[in-house]
Amino acid sequence: MTAEPVRADWRDTLREASDLALLGFAVAAAALPVLTLAPAVGAASAALHDRAVTGSWPPARASLARFGRALPAGAAVSAVALAAAALLAADLVALATGRVPGGGPALALTAVVVAVLLGYAGLVAVAVGRTDGRGWRAAARRVARSCPRYPGRWAAAAGVCVPAVVLAVLVTPVAVPILGGYALAALHAVDARRPVGDPDPS
Repeated sequence: MTAEPVRADWRDTLREASDLALLGFAVAAAALPVLTLAPAVGAASAALHDRAVTGSWPPARASLARFGRALPAGAAVSAVALAAAALLAADLVALATGRVPGGGPALALTAVVVAVLLGYAGLVAVAVGRTDGRGWRAAARRVARSCPRYPGRWAAAAGVCVPAVVLAVLVTPVAVPILGGYALAALHAVDARRPVGDPDPS
C-alpha cells in the first residue's frame, strides 16, 4: 500500500513566501554597493537551485562564500548590465516624451527589444545559479544558444521579468526586494520545465 503524498497547507505556502521575501531583502542588501548586484543575484539564484534540488536552503555561510567568490568577475558583469539598463531606460523615456523622433512604432519596437533582453537576462541568472553562482559569460553563451530553440521558455521568462520591472516602478520601494525574490523564483520555475543544457566545464 503506497503512502499518499503529503500536501502542502497554508503554513507551508506562508513559509515559502516568507523565505522568498527574505531572499529578496538579502539580495537588495548585498547589492547596495551597486557593482555587487550580479554576485548577489548569482548567489541567490544558486540558493534557489539548491532549494529545488535538495528541498532545503543552503547555509548562510555557503551563500556568503559564493557571493565572495563571484565578486571579481561579477563587478564587471554588474557594470555592463547597469550601463545597458540605463541606456535602454533613457531611450524609452526619450521616445515616450517625444524628445527623439520615431513616435509610437519606435517606442513599441524598443519596448519589445527591452522585453526580449529582460527575458534573456532572467534565464542567464537562472543558468548562473546552476553553476554555483558564477560563470556569467558561459551562462550567457548557453542561454543565447538555447533561446532560439525554445522561444516559448524565452517568452515566459520575459513574461515574468516585464511585469516585475513595471511593478517595481509602481510599488513602494520597500516592496521591491520582495518582488525581486518572487521574480527570481518564478524564473527558476519557468526554467525547470526545460532547463538550459549542462554547464560548460569552464
